[in-house]
Parts: sequence; C-alpha cells; structure tokens
Amino acid sequence: MRFRLAKSPALIAAAAGLMLAIMSAPLNAQPADESRDQRPTFGYDKAHEITVTATVEQVVTHHLAGTPAGLHLLVATPDGSTDVHVGPYMTKETVDALHAGSLVQITGAMAKLNGRSYLLARQMVFGGRTIKVRTENGFLFGGGNPHKGHSSKSASQLETNGGAR
Repeated sequence: MRFRLAKSPALIAAAAGLMLAIMSAPLNAQPADESRDQRPTFGYDKAHEITVTATVEQVVTHHLAGTPAGLHLLVATPDGSTDVHVGPYMTKETVDALHAGSLVQITGAMAKLNGRSYLLARQMVFGGRTIKVRTENGFLFGGGNPHKGHSSKSASQLETNGGAR
C-alpha cells in the first residue's frame, strides 16, 4: 500500500501557521534583577582574608540543614559570636582537642550562604598546633572519607607543629 500526501494549500497554510505560532510564543524567562548580585554568595575570597583570635563557645559536629557540611565552631570574638566552618576532614584527634573555652586563632574569609555569614577557616592555631584547613584559594584539604573521626595519612599530614603524625 502506498500513501500519498496531498499538497493542498490548506494543509501547507496550517503547518506554516503552527510553526509561526511556536516561534513567536513568548519565553517565560524573567529579566535579571539588576539590584541583585549575580555571583554565588558562598565562596572563599582570599582578597578579604582576616585573622581573629577567639574563644570556642561550642563545637558543632552534627550537620544542620541549610549549613555547610562538616565541623563548625561557634566562637566568641570582640564583634560577637561567629560561626566558623572548618569542614569535614578533621582527624578525630583534632576534633577531640577542640572544646568550649579553647583559645584559637583563625585565619580565613567571610562568606554568606542562605542569608547567614560564616567564617571559612583556612588555618587554625590552638594548643601548640597549626591546622591547615583550606588552600590559599579556599579549597578544603582532604578528600578522604568526610566523616567525623576519620584519620588517614593524608589528613594527619595536614597538621603540623604538634598535630597528629
């Protein structure tokens, strides 16, 4: 059986009209809000790095929804309480050495996520040890199993001046 398409002017006009309608339909894209910053709000800005000396108020090892994953320190600074993001790659020995009342010097950069400010720690000095948390560009050291108590050779090599070896 063979079928033959009729080249009727009505069929051609209908197809052309359908194509024109599809091509001229408005897209639902909204214009960008010029008052809003279009860059991501959570990132390390090494140009605005700061160093603070603070007292640990609380060590937060459990993840709270809407916060960056990993260890957090709530510290008391002259400007008030600050949430310090340390990340998921600390050894058990480091986590155990941090406790309320510890004096810690933190070098890092402030960042915002979900409307909340965090100090992204690049380096911490406390109890005679220096812990390198991030690279100079803000990338977390580590990459092993990101669980509390993880202690691998690569993670322990990050700790110097009295850290785990």
